[in-house]
Amino acid sequence: MITLDSNSVADTRQFGRHLASLANPGDVVLLEGGLGVGKTAFVTGIAEGLGITQPVTSPSFVLVKRYDDGFIPLIHVDVYRLASSAEFEDLGVVEEAADGMLVIEWGDAVAANVPDSYLSVAFEIIDENSRHIVLTPSGAWRDRRLEELKR
Repeated sequence: MITLDSNSVADTRQFGRHLASLANPGDVVLLEGGLGVGKTAFVTGIAEGLGITQPVTSPSFVLVKRYDDGFIPLIHVDVYRLASSAEFEDLGVVEEAADGMLVIEWGDAVAANVPDSYLSVAFEIIDENSRHIVLTPSGAWRDRRLEELKR
């Protein structure tokens, strides 16, 4: 487990950019935390780190957004509005992301429906600008240099 301290949206985006440098096709990242904690800012950083130039917005109402103009595709999913794991399975995003990176907001709700190798990223609000970000790796993510994100 790695704990990061973010003091701004720029910090949160920077952590996402650094994480993207460790990304491989087929990676899954599950984001946890309430509304307004910085999940989309983190994904924006990941997208920037992957070389994606399209603006990143939360997929809250469309559920899935795919960005293809980077080094590898980014599939950004928001499962907040899904009523069941079957609805998640119907999206087919795990298969769609086999050649890219799958990042799921509210991902703790679907952890049982993704491959065993994923990175859990939990956000906790400290104050208006500050966040604790806790990275918990499983599977192949345990072999990544996640401690480098602290720099």
